[in-house]
Amino acid sequence: MSEVAANLPAGLLAGRAVLVTGAHGGLGRAVALACAGAGAIPVLLGRKSRRLEQVADAIEKSGGEALLYPLDLEGATPDDYLELAARLGERLGRLDGLVHCAAEFAGLTPLEHTDPAAFARALHVDLTARWWLTQACLPMLRASDAGTVVFVIDPAPARSPAYWGGYGIAQHGLEALVAMLDAETASTSLRVRALRPGPMRTPLRARAYAADSDRVARDPGAFASACIELLAAPADRP
Repeated sequence: MSEVAANLPAGLLAGRAVLVTGAHGGLGRAVALACAGAGAIPVLLGRKSRRLEQVADAIEKSGGEALLYPLDLEGATPDDYLELAARLGERLGRLDGLVHCAAEFAGLTPLEHTDPAAFARALHVDLTARWWLTQACLPMLRASDAGTVVFVIDPAPARSPAYWGGYGIAQHGLEALVAMLDAETASTSLRVRALRPGPMRTPLRARAYAADSDRVARDPGAFASACIELLAAPADRP
């Protein structure tokens, strides 16, 4: 279990079910481990089954429980997300949290020279697919007394906008999506949150920065506790 997870109250998310996308990636894995460490059952969503199994094994070795849901966000349709939500309802009977960690970024490229397919893929995976999945899960999230959606947003494209392509545009779109959904659900129990982590040592960041000169990046686990705090309802806090 990660150090961050170990420093959280053991039962902070006890009895909760949390769906984590990109659960075999850098931040996704750290968040899934932290959720389990806080007592939740993480549902691990990603396109690489073997890597999801490795995350589940790490959780189980630490005494936790996880469910696996292999799915490629690039090719998934709205009906696929509705089926996912239905299966979670049948299996768990609830969904208390959804954390969007999955991301698509091919590397820094001038817009003029961006491959059209890569541009469309980044916009879809990083923005459209996140909304389709959220929309399918809203009924269960609203039914929870702690229903929370956390959108991980990369602040780097806002600080230095050149060359981020479809990925960078999607980050701006996510800011608008969070603000809009939060305003539209303000009178409900649903909580919509954005997590803007600092620089992380992940494969995605390595596509934009040379690892040997990247002195500011931290382990993704350093930001997992912030996500757990967003997922925790006021009643969950000690």
